[in-house]
Amino acid sequence: MPEIIESRENYLEIIYMLGKKDAVRAIDIVEKSGYSKPSVSNALKTLNKQGYITIDEARHITLTKEGREIAVAVYNRHQCITEFFMKTLDIDEKTAEENACKVEHVITDALYDAIKKRLNILT
Repeated sequence: MPEIIESRENYLEIIYMLGKKDAVRAIDIVEKSGYSKPSVSNALKTLNKQGYITIDEARHITLTKEGREIAVAVYNRHQCITEFFMKTLDIDEKTAEENACKVEHVITDALYDAIKKRLNILT
């Protein structure tokens, strides 16, 4: 079920990005993603049950070690693919970002490694 994995990765990446600046709350995810409040609530319950996040009494959301590892990997792929589209293909930033968001979930490790090599990014 790729949609479930992609959705999980999107949520974890959003939590990671938001968490760099401040404590993350469900409403922050709604605002950043454009997903509905019920969708975010359901996703957070699932991510919590699966052990990818914790939610404290103040309703602040924190990535677990496993959740953070996934989020960082997806975030790094996103950044790398965006950079590849912009530098190698001369795509504008907005278009590169939008497409990287889609590609980051389906790209093979071999292709990702080739992109990093092309950009001279060490692993």
